[in-house]
Amino acid sequence: MSKILISAHLISIVIVGVFFALLLQSCAAQTYQDLFDDNARRVIKVGVIFRDKGDTLGDDYLDTEIAFLAALERFKFEPEYEMQAIVKHVAEIDSFKTGQIVCEMLSEGISAIFGPQSSASNDIVQSIAETLEIPQFQTFWNPKLAHADAFLDRTVFNLYPEPKLFAKALSTLVREMRWKSYAIIYENDDGLARLQEVLKSRKADDPPVIVKKLTPGGDHRPLLKEIKDSSELQIILDCETDHILDILQQAQEVNLVDEYHSYILTSLDAHILNFDAFRHSRANITMFRLVDPNRKGVRTAVQDWLHTAARSEPHHTTRLAKIATENIRIEAALLYDAVNFFGTVYKGLDQTQRIKTTELSCDDDEKFKDGMRLTEFSKVFDFNNGTLPGPLTGQIRFDRLGRRTDFELQIVELTIEGIRKTGAWNSKQPNIIAFTFSQQERQLEIVQQLSQKVFRVTSRLGAPYLMYKVPKPGERLKGNDRFEGYSMDLIVGIGEILNFTFKFELVPDNNYGSYDPKTKEWNGLIRALLDRKADLAVCDLTITYERRTAVDFTMPFMTLGISILFSKQVKAPPDLFSFMHPLSLDIWLYMATAYLLISLIIYLVARCAPGDWENPHPCNEQPEELENIWNMKNCLWLTLGSLMAQGCDILPKGISTRMIAGMWWFFSLIMCASYTANLAAFLTMERMGPTIESAEDLAKQTTIKYGCVSGGATCSFFRDSNFSTYHRMWTQMQAAEPSVYENSNKEGVKRVKTSKRLYAFLMENTGIEYEMERDCDLRQVGGWLDSKGYGIAMPVNSPYRTAISGAVLKMQEDGKLHKLKEKWWKKMHGGGKCSALKQSGEETAAELGIDNVGGIFVVLVGGIALAFIIAIAEFLWNVRKVAVTQHIGVREALDKELRFAMHFSVSKKRVKTTTSSSGSSLEPVTDAGDNKTQ
Repeated sequence: MSKILISAHLISIVIVGVFFALLLQSCAAQTYQDLFDDNARRVIKVGVIFRDKGDTLGDDYLDTEIAFLAALERFKFEPEYEMQAIVKHVAEIDSFKTGQIVCEMLSEGISAIFGPQSSASNDIVQSIAETLEIPQFQTFWNPKLAHADAFLDRTVFNLYPEPKLFAKALSTLVREMRWKSYAIIYENDDGLARLQEVLKSRKADDPPVIVKKLTPGGDHRPLLKEIKDSSELQIILDCETDHILDILQQAQEVNLVDEYHSYILTSLDAHILNFDAFRHSRANITMFRLVDPNRKGVRTAVQDWLHTAARSEPHHTTRLAKIATENIRIEAALLYDAVNFFGTVYKGLDQTQRIKTTELSCDDDEKFKDGMRLTEFSKVFDFNNGTLPGPLTGQIRFDRLGRRTDFELQIVELTIEGIRKTGAWNSKQPNIIAFTFSQQERQLEIVQQLSQKVFRVTSRLGAPYLMYKVPKPGERLKGNDRFEGYSMDLIVGIGEILNFTFKFELVPDNNYGSYDPKTKEWNGLIRALLDRKADLAVCDLTITYERRTAVDFTMPFMTLGISILFSKQVKAPPDLFSFMHPLSLDIWLYMATAYLLISLIIYLVARCAPGDWENPHPCNEQPEELENIWNMKNCLWLTLGSLMAQGCDILPKGISTRMIAGMWWFFSLIMCASYTANLAAFLTMERMGPTIESAEDLAKQTTIKYGCVSGGATCSFFRDSNFSTYHRMWTQMQAAEPSVYENSNKEGVKRVKTSKRLYAFLMENTGIEYEMERDCDLRQVGGWLDSKGYGIAMPVNSPYRTAISGAVLKMQEDGKLHKLKEKWWKKMHGGGKCSALKQSGEETAAELGIDNVGGIFVVLVGGIALAFIIAIAEFLWNVRKVAVTQHIGVREALDKELRFAMHFSVSKKRVKTTTSSSGSSLEPVTDAGDNKTQ
């Protein structure tokens, strides 16, 4: 019994010893393992989801995997950490399989998930990552994060620029490029969301924006033709990177890619495309770039990629050739930065407190215990260029929702030499773009390119701006030599300054360019520019607001205003008795009647007035008879002398006769003064010009019709004017029958000449000056109704506008524009003919000709002739009286009286009371004071 007890006791001791031995062994093993773990490299397991290789379009997406592998390779050189990846490929549209793959990765004990590469299957991955608190790194545009709930704990990090900030960058670029109107072409709804900020930043008075969505399929020409027909030159293109070149190629086929068109490409990968087919089109293609290929860290990373690619697939030369700093896709760069970012964050956090990873399952509620630690640390960690390895895409910082907030975008554009950086946008100053290529440098570059440019210049015939040159005998003119004029000389001068060549062409319809609101089409020169059939339009083309909305203009090369062209008054041959016109015929008759009546009244009153009976012999104080000198002859002479303001040698002495004479003198004074004043006014009015002197005069009357060129700038001025006078003139022109509009200034001038002062033509004063220099019967009425200028038109967004405007300014400062105007207005083709006249067309002197005063000479001659007739009659009457009184024959009396009258030395006649034998009653007598016989 005792032996049995002893044996049992020994067995118990052995079992306890074995147990303690095993326990000690286990503790030792655990201690050893802990020591081993402390000295061994830590393994960081991550999961990455790539596209299924069947989804890729060639080798373009393979650099993403190379970038990921290169990032893993960097951790092999770390002494304490090593990163291992669980790589899976899945179709983008297969969300179910994507979820299964993520669940399989969780069972491997991963610390983070990278991918997927697009939003098509991201929802399931993001949902699992947030549920299990595993950090997920996205590298694609995810607009859903812009509307995420800020109160949720998120483990998602998107390295793509934050959606709203990127949209702000796009909006700022559009504003800085001064785009007022443009077309938006987008491929999907995400693209439209990217452009919302651009649309919101527009002002209420900005022109409408054309928004078009790309139709399914590869043929986008119908949509592009719609945009071309709209004459829109500025386009924002938002589509997949792989579709950009195809769309631009189709746009080029419909003439939508040339030097006047500008594009903004929203894809951050656009700069890596091969734009060789579009370099010489000179289209302004602007893009954003997140990766600066000139950064040192980028060049170092690319070298790592090349080494990684060479080791993984040494025979894949195509892939190796595509790996370059200029060809880094944004997806590859962001994934590379994401891996480096996570590795750096993991190391920093693990060194403070060990991160433990465990196997997880989608079916359990267990979460990654250190997942939120990693998430929170990532949100406050600043991964910049000072961190090794540095990021390819610049500084990386996330907000509370895992959105990337601090980043810089470079502005690049396509040139003949290739891609060039022109500016930079930083999220810290979202309303500013720091341009690195100044406007002066850009203009200098454009001027240098002008020597390779042959401008297509369109114009219209119209003197003196453009006319056909008259060839010499036997000469045949071709090309530009066919034309001459101000416009030709102007372009020649600009071409000499900017060193370019040109080719002149005439616009088919010879119109300036007006907009038809019914057809919504332009015609003339503006239509040619909109259709890209010409680069410049040069003529007397007025710069108007309506035209400015369709095309661009240089600074004005000529300043002018609308004025009125009218013909001078055609003077009728003066009336021979025009001196009688100041008084009407009735007045003349009344005056003649008054003259006779007053003379008769004086005669009658004088016979009744005692004071008018005088002593015929003053020496005889007691005369036997009194004499009244106021016979009818003397009365007529008194009133006539008073009427002629000459007076008379005899004057009435009676009170009544003096009263009558005084009233007659007062009447004569007023009538003479009135006649003199009215005669001066009459002669002045006879020399006055037209009866209109201003636009107000035209508007107030209806006798003289007036019009302008149909559809021209002058017509638009009256149509759009709010000034009451001009609006009334427009209404009258519209209602006039027949039409007062003409097709050209030449036709308007012709109508003015042939209308006999019943038509006035409204046109620019420069045209009026030209016509007045050649036709002295024309004149300008009034001043300018407005002020405007002629400019050189070109398509909107033309890169040459500033250079050509500068050349125009230089010609103006050098006096060449003035010389050109003097040449074509006053020297060529009959100019200067009327240079002796004033600008208004009136003569400088107001002289009276013989036609004006000839009637007075006729009256004088007629009066003298009448006096001679009366004198002859008196002489013959006296001869007869002598013959009767002297009892001699009439012939004898006529002979003796005529001999005596012709004896000019005799000045006295003796009266004989007796009849001599000769029968003569008169004999010469000798003056006592003279020895000569009289």
